[in-house]
Amino acid sequence: MSGVTAAKNQHQVFDVSLPQSGSKCFDDDGRLKRTGTLWTASAHIITAVIGSGVLSLAWATAQLGWIAGPSVMFLFSFVTYYTSTLLAACYRSGDPVTGKRNYTYVDAVRSNLGGFQVKICGLVQYLNLFGVAIGYTIASSISMMAIERSNCFHSKGDKNPCHMNSNPYMIAFGIAEIVLSQIPDFDQLWWLSIVAAVMSFTYSTIGLGLGIAKVAEAGKFRGSLTGISIGTVSETQKIWRSFQALGDIAFAYSYSIILIEIQDTVKSPPSESKTMKKASLISVGVTTLFYMLCGCFGYAAFGDLSPGNLLTGFGFYNPYWLLDIANAAIVIHLVGAYQVFCQPLFAFIEKQAHQRFPDSEFITKDIKVPIPGFKCYNLNLFRLVWRTIFVILTTVISMLLPFFNDVVGLLGALGFWPLTVYFPVEMYIAQKKIPKWSTKWLCLQILSVACLIITIAAAAGSIAGVVTDLKSYKPFSTSY
Repeated sequence: MSGVTAAKNQHQVFDVSLPQSGSKCFDDDGRLKRTGTLWTASAHIITAVIGSGVLSLAWATAQLGWIAGPSVMFLFSFVTYYTSTLLAACYRSGDPVTGKRNYTYVDAVRSNLGGFQVKICGLVQYLNLFGVAIGYTIASSISMMAIERSNCFHSKGDKNPCHMNSNPYMIAFGIAEIVLSQIPDFDQLWWLSIVAAVMSFTYSTIGLGLGIAKVAEAGKFRGSLTGISIGTVSETQKIWRSFQALGDIAFAYSYSIILIEIQDTVKSPPSESKTMKKASLISVGVTTLFYMLCGCFGYAAFGDLSPGNLLTGFGFYNPYWLLDIANAAIVIHLVGAYQVFCQPLFAFIEKQAHQRFPDSEFITKDIKVPIPGFKCYNLNLFRLVWRTIFVILTTVISMLLPFFNDVVGLLGALGFWPLTVYFPVEMYIAQKKIPKWSTKWLCLQILSVACLIITIAAAAGSIAGVVTDLKSYKPFSTSY
């Protein structure tokens, strides 16, 4: 089959005459050769994982204390790594080297579980991606305000309250995302991922460095073995906040939601699942080390008073220029991460529209726009309108609900059990045909139920947090 027809018919079932390994330009499914390696996959995962979640870890550790805090982080990292190896095995159905590829998380669920579970999975995944977009908009506006406030403190003194409204910053972030969301495809974003990965290391390292400096200055580690003391908060608050801390930590590890999409950029041989398992180990290992350091040093520096967001809670006033660099790095990283998370959702809606209205020029027609010095840009009117509406919607919701910690905890809770644990476990059982009630089956089910309990607790804690915040809140007028 010639390259041209293969490219045109990439969504059709192929003629068996196509060689199993594909050709020089095309893979075995007729798509252009994938070029991703262990390192690009690791960079993609690290970009997705070390996000704004890292900044709430000092707060989460403060709720849980010196024993439970690090233990919970380690536990989540183990569960995330283990279930992502199960998920990586589900990229191809049947034979792990030559089986049919699943291009997205939902495709993997469809070919392994099928039926009603596909609809549930799609709903949870896309709702979660939508939620992440809101969470990132809030986080970036907080960081932009932190730059403004830290300069205000510097020029007017620490005693000045320096109040400001978050809305203009959210609108600015939204405008940047409207422009960037016109990039048509996920695989054209490799450079964005690398920039974002570098940025996430920059601000996490600065947060870590400032934490270490603060500990050295105080000459002692603050905090207690059991976390924030009753008295600073009431007993019920302590319980809700501990639950919410679980959600925050779960959110800090959520990337299985885009694992299959990342795996679909990896070349073979070696088989994609082998590369992905190594990439998961490298990235989860690096991330956990980093999280432990950031969470623990943040807690050691501030004890019970650990801020909800380490770099914007103004536990640090100086050196103010270093905080500005860290917060600018957060904003640049979130601009990139927003796209990495939203592209699968964009692609899904556009594919559905193409299938429903194949004859509509508004949806299918690309207009070539010449850009001097670059190749022509394919402008698609439907893409322009739908992606712009999506960004505007997430920005408006962010202005309505600007509670960073609660939103992060809720997202972590809602995405953790179904997407990181339940579906990977069920797909793995179906694919490997593990008999019911066998030891392996029982162990996997116990893991799943335990994670479900954690998810329910974390969601309850975050909802309690949102309810508390709403009592003292006026829409669109949040100032810090």
